[in-house]
Amino acid sequence: MSKVSAIVLAAGNGSRMQSRTKKQFMEILGKPVLWYSLFQFEQSSVEQIILVTAQEDIEYCKTEIVDHYGFKKVRHIVAGGKERYHSVINGLEKATGDIVLIHDGARPLIEQQMIADSIACAKLNKACAVGVPVKDTIKIVEDSKVVNTPERSRLWMIQTPQTFHTGLIREAYKKMIQSKNRQITDDAMVVEQYTEIPVYMVEGKYTNIKITTPEDIVTAEVFLKKHQKVSESIRL
Repeated sequence: MSKVSAIVLAAGNGSRMQSRTKKQFMEILGKPVLWYSLFQFEQSSVEQIILVTAQEDIEYCKTEIVDHYGFKKVRHIVAGGKERYHSVINGLEKATGDIVLIHDGARPLIEQQMIADSIACAKLNKACAVGVPVKDTIKIVEDSKVVNTPERSRLWMIQTPQTFHTGLIREAYKKMIQSKNRQITDDAMVVEQYTEIPVYMVEGKYTNIKITTPEDIVTAEVFLKKHQKVSESIRL
């Protein structure tokens, strides 16, 4: 059986949150945003979690999150880099699994099914990303003018986790660094540009939002409260 690692990225400064507290440490229903994704991976078949955070936050993450909440699968807490891809590469250096999930710690509404489906997809296809079909019509705009309207049925909003054979994503990032091309927006794009392996989609949920602005905290609270009520009704 394949061993599975998860890299949870929490090195951002959250400049759009308009808060002195970094978004991954802000509380939703009494727990830090970061707690929710770590909890889901802790409860999953993932065997190793690598938490990537800012150098100055390593001790805080260790004592106030990992130790405080008893996360046993967090094997490493490593410093991130200037850009997101630096943080991913630093995390990949510690990954020991054959499969690795890469997840934004600012997405607290990840669910067990997304994790399981992502792992199953990556074992079969080597490269997968969670996402959902877009609901709105998308316009390509240049100089305030619409120049194209892509066919909506082919468009997806990409989320995380994004999951890969570990050797594949390491090699893809190695080629990216050698090329000196830094115009990438997610891990799947690195595989798309620097390998011949196709990336497959795993359908996620529209609730799997990324905390970016203050309004997202309110939205996440609503979704989490609803989820808690559903879980309680099932137990009853």
